[in-house]
Amino acid sequence: MTFASTRNPDLEVSFEEAVFRGLAPDGGLYHPTGYPDLRPLFEGLPPGAPFVDVAEALIAALLPEIPAPGDLARRAFPFAPRLAPLRSRSEISILELFHGPSCAFKDFGASFLAAVMEQFLQVRRRRAVILTATSGDTGSAVAQAFFGRANIDVVVLYPSGRVSPLQEKQLTTLGGNITALEVEGSFDDCQRMVKEAFVDPELSARITLTSANSINLGRLLPQSFYYVWAWAHSGKPGFPGRATAEAGRTEQNGGSAPPPLHFCVPSGNFGNLTAGVLAWKWGLPVEGFLAATNRNDVVPEYLRSGRFTPRPSVATYSNAMDVGNPSNFERLLAIFDGDHDRMSRMISEEVVTDEETLETIRRVYSTEGAILDPHTAVGYLAAERFLAAHPGARIVSLSTAHPGKFVETVEETIGVRPELPPALSRLLERPKQSIVVENTHAALARFLLGRFT
Repeated sequence: MTFASTRNPDLEVSFEEAVFRGLAPDGGLYHPTGYPDLRPLFEGLPPGAPFVDVAEALIAALLPEIPAPGDLARRAFPFAPRLAPLRSRSEISILELFHGPSCAFKDFGASFLAAVMEQFLQVRRRRAVILTATSGDTGSAVAQAFFGRANIDVVVLYPSGRVSPLQEKQLTTLGGNITALEVEGSFDDCQRMVKEAFVDPELSARITLTSANSINLGRLLPQSFYYVWAWAHSGKPGFPGRATAEAGRTEQNGGSAPPPLHFCVPSGNFGNLTAGVLAWKWGLPVEGFLAATNRNDVVPEYLRSGRFTPRPSVATYSNAMDVGNPSNFERLLAIFDGDHDRMSRMISEEVVTDEETLETIRRVYSTEGAILDPHTAVGYLAAERFLAAHPGARIVSLSTAHPGKFVETVEETIGVRPELPPALSRLLERPKQSIVVENTHAALARFLLGRFT
């Protein structure tokens, strides 16, 4: 596979170049120049294939320039997703993606990116600075994944006062090769500052900068792996007879296999959803995707009206989704050739308020005995609404974070304090280490030049 800017197909690069550049020179995002047909690979997967085996097969198929894909998969993924059925809703399964070191789905992309970057840098004898913005979970996943990696420094920008206390501890207590910049502004400010840094010619000339946000292709591609794994563990629905939702029809196979799956994806910057759509483009028989957002509903508005109108983000309980100008929307447009009708046929939308989020947490705890974090609650309620309108459908709803990461909100809502995984509880006693900066490109440039030149 080769990759090119979403804004200029002539700016074509290798996977390694895309990983280290992060953002294309014209400000676009690197994106596959074509979509390989991986249906034979999917059909050949055992229904209960271990996640690391699925990852190895996909690495070998998508990135043949990487030697020993099995070794890379094992270094990148010492953890795995889990698929949890519900007692009262057999048509919904919860895909738990919080069993990695930072207890959030972004561990999958960050850990793969860290392993592949370290491998490339050691071969090339180079050093790089990772520059990333976070609305919560990205920064903690990146910090954990890259901590102590050879030849890599990490700078994480996060909005002051807009991440949970535990998320902030994950960002600011590691030290070493991890530096946390506490930005006086919103996540959108952090994201803008990172983008401006990558197109600053002086910074590019003096520092090897790259990104670990979902704008980085090396973080995006491995997120597709758990969609394939979840499909295989759901009975491999859809073969023979492939879902062709984009064409507005579904070929059935006489009822000999389960109906094709839908995936419900709690969405903020839309990298997670984009990864699933890529798997579909490679031939995974997915009937459709459901984008579940909080009040930051710029993409749902586009899906409804065809108008994309970025605006300042607003703070919600599901703070990792508080994004007013989602970067990966540009990749979604590229996948669907800018065709609103095609995109809206494959991706539906639901918007969930803060009040509905808390009520869902209360109700699911009461009926299922399960504790949801706010982001997973947004997805779960969206999935229920979708099923009410599409009886007979099956849906896998992504659970993107451990409820212990949002202990204050969850305890206040259900009166029960979720137990923290050991990896998180150890952070609480560590001192915060952060540097407060203004929300300007000039402030970030001064810091980077002063620290790394």
